[in-house]
Amino acid sequence: MSMKRVTDFLDENGVKYVIQQHSPAYTAQEVAEVAHVPGRHFAKSVMVNIDGRLALAVLPATDRVDLRRLAQSLGAQSVELAEEGEFSDRFPDCEPGAMPPFGNLFDLEVFVSPHLAQADIIGFSAGNHHEVMQLAFGVFDRLVKPVEVAM
Repeated sequence: MSMKRVTDFLDENGVKYVIQQHSPAYTAQEVAEVAHVPGRHFAKSVMVNIDGRLALAVLPATDRVDLRRLAQSLGAQSVELAEEGEFSDRFPDCEPGAMPPFGNLFDLEVFVSPHLAQADIIGFSAGNHHEVMQLAFGVFDRLVKPVEVAM
C-alpha cells in the first residue's frame, strides 16, 4: 500500500520515474552501490522525533543526521531518532528501513538536506530492500515540498 500510494501519486501527476531491481541490500550506502546510484544522490529516509512529533529527514546516503544541528536549524528543543514502533504503522507494507521519502503522503513533515538538493536525479528505496526508485530531484521538491534545512 505505501509504495502503491507513491506510484499512484506520481502517475496522477504525470511524473516519469524508474523502478530498478537489485540484489538485497540494507544500508543506504549498500543500496546505492548495488543500484549504481552515487551515494550523494541516494536519498535515505530517517524518521526523527522533533519536540514530540514525527517527521522525516531526507539526506544523502553519504551523510549522517546531526541531531544537534537539525535541532538548531529548526529551533527545536529536542530532536531524536524515532523508534521503529513509533512509525511502522504509517508504512504498513514497507520493510523496516526502506521507507520512501514521500512523508507528505503519510502525514509527516519532510526536511531535506541541502546536500541532496544539489542532485539532478535521486534514487531511494522503494519500500523494500531489493528495489530502488529514481526520479528528478526537482519533481520530488515540487510534489513533496520538503523544507531544506541543515542537518
